[in-house]
Amino acid sequence: MSSPTRVSPEHRAEHTPEAIQRRLSEGPSHSYLRDFVYGAIDGAVTTFAVVSGVAGAGLSTNIVIILGVANLLGDGFSMAAGNYLGTKAEAEQRERTRQMEERHIASFPDGEREEIRQIYAGQGFSGDLLEQIVEVITADRERWVHTMLREEHGLPSIVPHPLRAAATTLIAFILVGMVPLVPFIVGFLITIPQPYVVSTVMTAVAFFLVGMAKSRFVEQSWYKAGTETLVIGSLAAGLAFLSGMVLKFVA
Repeated sequence: MSSPTRVSPEHRAEHTPEAIQRRLSEGPSHSYLRDFVYGAIDGAVTTFAVVSGVAGAGLSTNIVIILGVANLLGDGFSMAAGNYLGTKAEAEQRERTRQMEERHIASFPDGEREEIRQIYAGQGFSGDLLEQIVEVITADRERWVHTMLREEHGLPSIVPHPLRAAATTLIAFILVGMVPLVPFIVGFLITIPQPYVVSTVMTAVAFFLVGMAKSRFVEQSWYKAGTETLVIGSLAAGLAFLSGMVLKFVA
C-alpha cells in the first residue's frame, strides 16, 4: 500500500474555499511563456549560428558583429511580425467561429441544443442529470456559445493579445540573442583571448538558463529542461560551424 502524498502548507492554503473563490474571481489569464521561450531560444540559436558560421569561415571580428547585429534586428523583427500575424489570425478565427455559432443558435436552437446534449452524453452524462446540464448551459446565450467553442471546435477560452505576444518574442530574441555577441563587442574595449570560445560558453549557459526558466512553469525538472534546450541549441550551432568551415574551403 502506497503512502499518502504529502501536501505542503502552501498548496493546502491555495485550496481553502476563500483562496479558490479569490482565484476564480480573477478569471483565467494567458501565459506568454511560449512566446518568451520561443524568442529566446531562436535568438540565441540564430545569432550563435551566425557567429559559428563566421568563425568557421575564419572571418574577422567586425564581420561577426555586423552579421550578428543584422540578424538580431532583422530576424528578431521577422519573428515578432510572424508571431503577431499568427496570433491575430487565431483570434480572428475564434471570432468568426463565435459569430457562426451565434447565428446557428439563433436560427437552429433545437439542433444546437441537441449538439450540447450529445457532447455531454459522450462524456458519460445521462438521464435527468444530462437534461439539467443542457438546460443550464442553453439558458444563457453567452455560456452556450462559449461551450460550443470549447467543446465542439476545441478553441481556447482566452486568446493572447497579438501585440503582447509579438513584443514578448522580440524582447526575448534580442536579450538572449545578444549573448553570443557580447565577447566580440567587449573585445573592442579590452583584449579577450579566444572570443569564440567565450561566446560558446556564454551561449551554452544562456541555453541552459532558458530551459531552467521554462521548467518553473511546466511539469519538467530544471536539469532536464536545461539540458534539452542546451542540446537543441548546440546541434544548431554545430551545424552552422560546420557549414562555415565547408564554405571556407569552397571559397
